[in-house]
Amino acid sequence: MNEDAARSRGTAARPAGSTAAPGAASAGRSGGVPGPASDGGRSDPTRAGSGTCFMEPSAGAGAGAGAGAGGREPDDGTAVGPAPGSGRRRGPAGSGGVAGQERGDAGQERSRKQGRGRKQGEGRSQGVPGRQEEHGASGTPGDGTSTSAASGTSASAAHGTNARAASGTGDAGGEHGKGGKRHRAIPWPDARAVAGRAARTPGTPVVVPLQDALGLVLAAPLTALTDLPSFDTSAMDGWAVAGPGPWAVRAEGVLAGRAGPEALTDGEAVRIATGARIPRGATAVLRSEHGAMDAMGRLHPTRDVPHGQDIRPRGQECRSGDLLLPADTVVTPAVLGLAAAAGYDTLAGVPRPRVDVLVLGDELLTEGLPREGLIRDALGPMLPSWLRALGADVVAVRRLGDDAEALHRAVAGSGADLVVTTGGTASGPVDHVHPTLRRVDAELLVDGVEVRPGHPMLLARTREDQHLVGLPGNPLAAVSGLLTLAEPLLRTLAGRRAPERYALPVRDVVHGHPHDTRLVPVALRGDRAVPLRYNGPAMLRGIAAADALAVVPPGGARPGRELEILDLPWATAGIGACST
Repeated sequence: MNEDAARSRGTAARPAGSTAAPGAASAGRSGGVPGPASDGGRSDPTRAGSGTCFMEPSAGAGAGAGAGAGGREPDDGTAVGPAPGSGRRRGPAGSGGVAGQERGDAGQERSRKQGRGRKQGEGRSQGVPGRQEEHGASGTPGDGTSTSAASGTSASAAHGTNARAASGTGDAGGEHGKGGKRHRAIPWPDARAVAGRAARTPGTPVVVPLQDALGLVLAAPLTALTDLPSFDTSAMDGWAVAGPGPWAVRAEGVLAGRAGPEALTDGEAVRIATGARIPRGATAVLRSEHGAMDAMGRLHPTRDVPHGQDIRPRGQECRSGDLLLPADTVVTPAVLGLAAAAGYDTLAGVPRPRVDVLVLGDELLTEGLPREGLIRDALGPMLPSWLRALGADVVAVRRLGDDAEALHRAVAGSGADLVVTTGGTASGPVDHVHPTLRRVDAELLVDGVEVRPGHPMLLARTREDQHLVGLPGNPLAAVSGLLTLAEPLLRTLAGRRAPERYALPVRDVVHGHPHDTRLVPVALRGDRAVPLRYNGPAMLRGIAAADALAVVPPGGARPGRELEILDLPWATAGIGACST
């Protein structure tokens, strides 16, 4: 299990899998799971395809509409219902938050799989909602075909193969081993934990100039090399004064950057600029707007001048040797400023993990409109920026088509810390990732994950100091693989702290897979997560409008249930995080 601390916003933290998941399935069989809101009532004015991907459902609409005869999900994946809980509170993982969810969901999942034949039969006869595989997951017209959960299979838009069988979830599963031996798919929380432990240690620290340190993680504590400020300075423009007024004003002034101003005696004042060194003997700084000159050229205060007013004393912020920031702090623009102020010209940081991206598929175009069975490559433009936002240094992006020898040469010859492939993780005639891993004697750590979309994802150790993450070819499935396997691995390699985990209640019903975790794009609106439409494995429209992904346990979630939230990197760090 991931050992991160849990956090919840809203009601007190509780396991995300604890709120009536079995009841949701039962309600689905009886027609009680809320479905999508009807068009009647208030709705988002752009609901009908103008680009806004979530809607405000009408009050009370759609109850019981979600359970289609074949278990097909409604076209929008949203419904109205009460969403109890307000405010934001945090609690440790052990207090029943998202860590408890993982334990509970994993146990429920195993129980489901032991009795899967019976449950699948129920789905066929009674239409449990949300019981569809990858292409039925979005429930949006035109997103692909919906298959029965009883078959346990999934059609793959990228490769046209049975991805469930390809990921080794049948009877041929095995233990981790060399040479690409097939494994059983593992639960989603376990896959993230394996990925986070796969890299033994972060990279060897490097020393770089301040201007090159942005985005790195401090390899050593940042301690002050000097007092801050290093001398008494003026906090305001005005006059440095000595003793009580009125004061005789000297002709010369004191500017910032000038050393050794003459000392003042009682009854004297001198003009001073913000940041300038305080003359010896000065007792306060009188602000420009709080002083007035008389006809004799003497300075009078217009209000009381306390001793020490607007003087920043030496060492006010820190003393030389004080700990400013611990190791493993990400270097932000503010950290760069603090380091410079504290006397640093260079910083020791953990280097960004180097990543090679290998885009596979003969059907991909790099420009123009889709034509004659060819489609645009969405992953080539998307993955490098996403990986940079996760702390990586993308060394190369190579388009290899469906060439087994080219893939073998690229993997065997890569000097990167991580190789990321797109597509080819199933077992079709042009799916070359598994054969390539066998050729390079790789150790499969994860070969299939119980998550939708993206269950054919994989993680392998190709060398002692190199890993490969195989992403599915469908775009949203690839995003699922990034956040499931690549993010924890890169975080370890870069020496970054795990993000603090938290949960939010969902505003609308979220349809789930009967056995697997589901990752659904959501928009964060106050203390609620709003599920977005267009969330099929081949779609990017939903994730492009999203702030995060919600982790939906098997069986789905009713309105108000708290789900773990995975923030997208630019939602918290800004779009600049993608280019560092």
